[in-house]
Amino acid sequence: MDPLESIPDALWKRHANPKSGWSRVLITPLLLYAVYRRSGKLTALALAFTIVNPVLFSPPEDDDAWMTRVVLAERWWVDERGKPVLSRSYPAVLNLINLPVFAYALLAAYRKRPARAALAGLASILLKLGFVAELVSRYDAAKAGSAASAARTDAE
Repeated sequence: MDPLESIPDALWKRHANPKSGWSRVLITPLLLYAVYRRSGKLTALALAFTIVNPVLFSPPEDDDAWMTRVVLAERWWVDERGKPVLSRSYPAVLNLINLPVFAYALLAAYRKRPARAALAGLASILLKLGFVAELVSRYDAAKAGSAASAARTDAE
């Protein structure tokens, strides 16, 4: 790691590896299963994986992978645009709606209602993917706009 690079920068770069993002998607079903089984060990494992996940993978070589751009877009949304990830404005409202949906999924798993837990868990994942898909769309458009602007400036 470059000594001049901040720890958050290093974490974001490593988290941008598509393996990091896609493996985090699997946390929801794993956590719901752990709650359903009443397994403290499996719950702790899922939570520990969530915490260490951003440092498990090396930074990606490029930003071609969609999941890499998901992470870059989230950082761009928060750091450069100064936008919240939880608010009543679109697309952050998808994350806001996701909170009670995920809580319901956990409750359904705890109450041993597997179909409800699975459906709510799937809805939670889809809400998160919808949020990040919109961010990637906006990020890609902004990046393309910047490239087009730079090309116009270079041509002048």
